[in-house]
Amino acid sequence: MKRSNTFDVAPRSPRDEELLSRVLDASASLWNQLTYERRQRFFGELDGSVWDTPRVHDTYKGVLGSAAAKEMKRKNDEAWRSFFSLEEKGEPCSPPGYWGNEEDGRDLRWYGRCDQYTLELGKRSRLEIPVGKDLKDEFGHTGRLRLEVRGHPKWDGKPGRLEIQYDELDDRFRAIQPVTTDDSRQDSPLADETAALDIGANNIVACTTTTSQQYLYEGRKLFKRFRETTRTIADLQSKVKREEGKYTSNRIRRLYRRRTRRRNHAMDALARDLIEQLYEEGVSTVFVGDLTDVLETHWSVQANHKTHNFWAFRAFIDRLACTAEEYGITVEVRSEAWTSQECPNCGSTTDTTRHQDTLTCPCGFEGHADFTASETFLRRHETNVPRPMARPVCLKWDDHSWSASPRAHRLNEEHTNQSTLHS
Repeated sequence: MKRSNTFDVAPRSPRDEELLSRVLDASASLWNQLTYERRQRFFGELDGSVWDTPRVHDTYKGVLGSAAAKEMKRKNDEAWRSFFSLEEKGEPCSPPGYWGNEEDGRDLRWYGRCDQYTLELGKRSRLEIPVGKDLKDEFGHTGRLRLEVRGHPKWDGKPGRLEIQYDELDDRFRAIQPVTTDDSRQDSPLADETAALDIGANNIVACTTTTSQQYLYEGRKLFKRFRETTRTIADLQSKVKREEGKYTSNRIRRLYRRRTRRRNHAMDALARDLIEQLYEEGVSTVFVGDLTDVLETHWSVQANHKTHNFWAFRAFIDRLACTAEEYGITVEVRSEAWTSQECPNCGSTTDTTRHQDTLTCPCGFEGHADFTASETFLRRHETNVPRPMARPVCLKWDDHSWSASPRAHRLNEEHTNQSTLHS
């Protein structure tokens, strides 16, 4: 498995901070120059292939060092190879872009191979990276640049290419170290059960398992808070544009970041909580609905706001699959067409009516819409699925964790008790 550790990096002195900033700025300049040369060739402004660039990285050896300059070129090569690979598959993509400019600010980043840096963790953790000869002479520096490191690694394993970046909004440097962990650390599922997920925005996940257990993760409070922050951002953007003729500010960027971090924190915790629950249930395979066409089926402003901004469907599925991998659970994306409209009793998809969380059918069926969708989805891929008789677990977000709410009793009484499902 591939995972990553993140640390805060702190220069030991103003001189070291200036050195580090110069190294990161030179890396960004090198990236931009390589990207410019290649984009010119790609769009036909210059003759030749994108790989026919002159040895641009040689001009930065004095600041970065020869090995670090080559590593930045290798990183740029990878970005272009990835672009061409996506283009061949017919997937929407754009050529690699620039890391900002001098006037508006650059994205300051540096990459180094595992043999180029030294990371020692302990009571006095430290990180050492190479510096070019010209920069050493200018600052009277000898040896490698030594930096303090704060934080503890979450993963052990074979280290990969290190990334150091400067976060302008938080005014701090961060180091991201990818590691390859031993697959033997993966747990094995306790049994061979299956689960199916119905994903939405009001209820983020409704889950049904072949063990007759059901879980519901409510998202209304999350989306309400997300939308309130969005309104605040829109008001500030109007004010800044009216008073200063700009479209953004540091405050607006911080609000965007806070909104994203809150959502991602909740989704990370959801994926972890759900997979742990399923592992205890003995689930080895999780089916997730393919929502690639969901944007075309929603037309209202609020629905589009949910699907475009709040859901972040692909990111959530990647997060879910990444977490499941730790437990030896497989996540499979399958079509869930019509599961939200299909009556489990008569199979009708045209006569059913959904009102908020309730799905009804003229045949007499009435049930919780999202639970019904996840159960129908599960039955499409598993032949032996018992009727859910266990009390469903309804979980709500309290800004820190997902916890069961009393609503689970009402869900059980109104929608999952078979004596009340039919008229």
